[in-house]
Amino acid sequence: MQIGIFTDTFYPEINGVATSCYMLQQELEKLGHQIHVFAPKCKGWENCQRGNIHYLPSLPFIGLKDRNVALPSPVDTLGVFMQHFDVIHTNSEFVMGYFGRYIARNQHCAYVHTYHTAWEDYTYYVTHGHQEELAKDVVRKYSEWWCNHFDRVITPSGKTRELLRQYGVSAPMDVIPSGMDIERFSPDRHPSDMIETIRQECGVKPGERVLLNVGRIAKEKNIDQIIRVFPKVNQRFPDVRFVIIGEGPMKEELQRKAETMECGHMISFTGPKPWEKIDQYYAIGDVFCSCSHSETQGLTYVEAMASGVCVCAVKDPCLDGVIEDGVNGILSGDSDEELIEALSRAFGEEGKRISQISAESAKPFGKEAFARKVLACYENAIRDHETRKEEE
Repeated sequence: MQIGIFTDTFYPEINGVATSCYMLQQELEKLGHQIHVFAPKCKGWENCQRGNIHYLPSLPFIGLKDRNVALPSPVDTLGVFMQHFDVIHTNSEFVMGYFGRYIARNQHCAYVHTYHTAWEDYTYYVTHGHQEELAKDVVRKYSEWWCNHFDRVITPSGKTRELLRQYGVSAPMDVIPSGMDIERFSPDRHPSDMIETIRQECGVKPGERVLLNVGRIAKEKNIDQIIRVFPKVNQRFPDVRFVIIGEGPMKEELQRKAETMECGHMISFTGPKPWEKIDQYYAIGDVFCSCSHSETQGLTYVEAMASGVCVCAVKDPCLDGVIEDGVNGILSGDSDEELIEALSRAFGEEGKRISQISAESAKPFGKEAFARKVLACYENAIRDHETRKEEE
């Protein structure tokens, strides 16, 4: 099968969408399919360019300086038209999404879309708090209009599917959690001397335990709540250090906040780490914590579980079927008090027990099963598309 994947972010960028598209491309190729990926140029793209990975000219996005917007040229368009596709798979509702839809409509092939991001959680970057509800309403209507153009829509969780149904999306939808390389994160692959080296790099001293957060440091990730409750957690567990791995628009603000706290010396901002080595950084964690409500699936939760780390997270529908409280993770309510108690459970005997079985709980989210489910979605989209053409 000839497949075109269009995305606004791709490896070597590190985020959920980039990782999902990269894993899909890798696994579909292993199954014998011809995959072409089209994405904006990003930092480090030169080392990743090859025959079927096409990086297009780009500029930084106005609202999100750590994201790029592609600028497809007539030459790029001509190059894409030289390819023949059985199915186009877009992973963006913006420039690359439009580019992919344009190609699909002109080639009269099936087209599938993955709705990775609940954009109503990101309107702040455009409105900065002004006319927020109006902006969210525009996003909902736009998402409905966009998704209803496709043969099929993939959502990474039931939470996202229900959200799109509420928007009014009537296109057929498949819930397919993004896959990941589970074995790569296995605790058996990370010897103690390697872990000790990474701990030292992250400012972790001998005898300290690690509260870990990995990902984009942004408003919607709600890392500020973890920092806010950390003094009380540190009072109960003086040996716990909070290590924040990542980059983003709120990094400097949160660093300044940490510096004013009495326990600020126990909070480490490491900056971003190479995606190829991110498993090594998960390996230093004792407890992984996230308070985000903006996740459509939350790959970092699964990565932490696969690493044998106890996950402590604020309850969210994206975790349905992923984390069961007290079984393979610890769930908290939204309040600071509930989060403190949840983290206390995670650093106690309950958390130690959960960490022993968390890696096993991550296995159903493997990349092979992900690719096969997406492939089945493509086949259904092609069949439905041909049926509609015959009816016309």
